Amino acid sequence: MPDSKKFQYLTVEEYLASEETSPVKREYVDGRVFAMTGVSRRHNVISGNIYSILRAHVKGSGCRAYIADVKARVEAANSFYYPDVMVSCDRHDDRTVFTSSPVLIVEVLSRSTASIDRREKVLAYKQIDSLREYLIVHQSKKRVELHRKNKQGQWEILEFGPGSEMLLESLPTGPLTLSIEAIYEDVDLPPESEWRVREETAGDEHDEGGLERELDW
Repeated sequence: MPDSKKFQYLTVEEYLASEETSPVKREYVDGRVFAMTGVSRRHNVISGNIYSILRAHVKGSGCRAYIADVKARVEAANSFYYPDVMVSCDRHDDRTVFTSSPVLIVEVLSRSTASIDRREKVLAYKQIDSLREYLIVHQSKKRVELHRKNKQGQWEILEFGPGSEMLLESLPTGPLTLSIEAIYEDVDLPPESEWRVREETAGDEHDEGGLERELDW
């Protein structure tokens, strides 16, 4: 592990100011910044499919759907993340680069971010008071995990596979039925034999050992 004393710690104000001129997007976790990697075309298409459906559903309401470039602020964790897709119903200010009150967040898994999306971000996002649902979408197979905050304030996890549909209940514009087939429309998935081999190797999306983040100065 690198010596943390060697890394530069930034205030929130310093981070936001430096993001304006940074050549790459960087997430901020309690004083440290982490450069983000690019995504695959499959990842991009899946994110785009979900964004298009959500945008159409909230169009004309007080809510908006965002994709990739708007940050979610987790004040309780002193962090800023770039969700793949999210919906927020807070007051709109087109000059603002983040929202502190999303109601729905979607992350599409990749090999480099899977452990972060399924552990670090699960813990962080659940500290956002406004958040009602967190959707984790696999990109190597048709599988979706829905983390939902119930009426008792407890988080439930629902899983969906090929041919199924889920009901998103977090949107103030009304419930939305989202099908697995719509999420993966126009997506070429690897054969089952390929992703099963990946699941059995270290560093895969399901590797509980996870991947360490790389700090960005």
